[in-house]
Amino acid sequence: MSNYSKYLPALREALVKLDDWRSSFGKVPDERFGPGLVETSRLLDQFRLELQGCYPFHHPSYAGQMLKPPHPAAWAASALAMTVNPNNHALDGGPATAAMERESIRQIASMAGFGKQAIGHLTAGGSMANLEALWVAREERPDKMIAFSGDAHYTHARLCRLLQVETFRVPETDRDEPDFDAFEQVAGRVGTLVVTMGTTGTGRVEPLHRWLELAGRYGFRIHADAAYGGFFKLIAGEGGIDPLPWESLGEADSVVIDPHKHGLQPYGCGSVIFRDPAVGRHFSHDSPYTYFTSEELHPGELTLECSRSGAAAAALWFTLQLIPLTREGLGERLLASRRAALALADGIDRSEHFQLFCTPELDIVTWFPRPQIMTTRSVSELSKRILQNGMRDRKQPLYLSLFSMDANRFSNMHPDVESDSSEVALLRSVLMKPEHELFVEELLNRLNDLYDRSAAG
Repeated sequence: MSNYSKYLPALREALVKLDDWRSSFGKVPDERFGPGLVETSRLLDQFRLELQGCYPFHHPSYAGQMLKPPHPAAWAASALAMTVNPNNHALDGGPATAAMERESIRQIASMAGFGKQAIGHLTAGGSMANLEALWVAREERPDKMIAFSGDAHYTHARLCRLLQVETFRVPETDRDEPDFDAFEQVAGRVGTLVVTMGTTGTGRVEPLHRWLELAGRYGFRIHADAAYGGFFKLIAGEGGIDPLPWESLGEADSVVIDPHKHGLQPYGCGSVIFRDPAVGRHFSHDSPYTYFTSEELHPGELTLECSRSGAAAAALWFTLQLIPLTREGLGERLLASRRAALALADGIDRSEHFQLFCTPELDIVTWFPRPQIMTTRSVSELSKRILQNGMRDRKQPLYLSLFSMDANRFSNMHPDVESDSSEVALLRSVLMKPEHELFVEELLNRLNDLYDRSAAG
């Protein structure tokens, strides 16, 4: 858990020197509008109290959604850059931060296994990055469908409706695996298949290497949605992580990876990368006024977004100088989260109160309580009580999340649970903070206590 205030002296020194740089251009009139320093200071203290209304995302007792504070290096770099307020739409708006963005994208592309010719940029988040990838998919294969699994992020279906593209949802077999046979029945009509590398529900990594074999046979494109799991490529093959899907990541036509998840960045910082630079032709525009001061390619010429935060690029670039995209750099933090997930799964597996839904593939653990009457309805009710009681506990809180899924699909995987509802709500933890590794025993103790209190009614 980072103490941000200890970085203030270094940040203050950098701010003073940046102010000196600003002053070197000559005196400018003082600000004539807005409140003064005293009033701002008073309001900041009130604002601090408002922020304390958030859940403790920084603490390992928060093991719910994909939320955690950014690394102090990213926070400091972002704060410093925001005083300049660069706009990475064009080189004119952010010459320095545009260079930082290009270098950061180059490192992410290299990590993914893409060649030096790959093109890409940062985005406001994963949804915007996926919109861009699906838009290129439509432009590349305008008369074809876009396919994805039932575990794909819900935005893919929504974005395809926005793009007015026909979709195909790949069904699952009774073993909860992709039904390749069913897909092959429509493969000739598919232009792009979305393969999710780390589903947001369970952290499942879909078999990209197997899909690539079919892509070679039928000629469809592949977009890898690695918004959540992408950085785990750094530790593929360790901690029980299957290396095969990750070894194939560089063969996808496009990939989305979110630095504001495991990349230690503040929101919003996503990225999209295309293996073939020729797709850049889809972004051409003929604006009569934008940016002719450089012959270099402007970042804004390769994105659907126009104005974009240069501070986000600065924060990512600065963080990567301190924590590189290597096994020994960022990979060490991911390994800690992976070990935490395996330890929690092991504790749940040995518990009489809980049962694993599936073996975790990354750092997301999904499980369910075992009520006295084993039906999907009673599992859901007890899951919700445990969630609420954990959040209300003032002495030993535990913040979890719920994962809802089709009850029949769940019962096929867990036949000892009778399906008596359309959906079932399971418990879910995202252990994306390295601090979780040292908190697992306490987490399990709090879970067992929550079960006793919640099962009693």
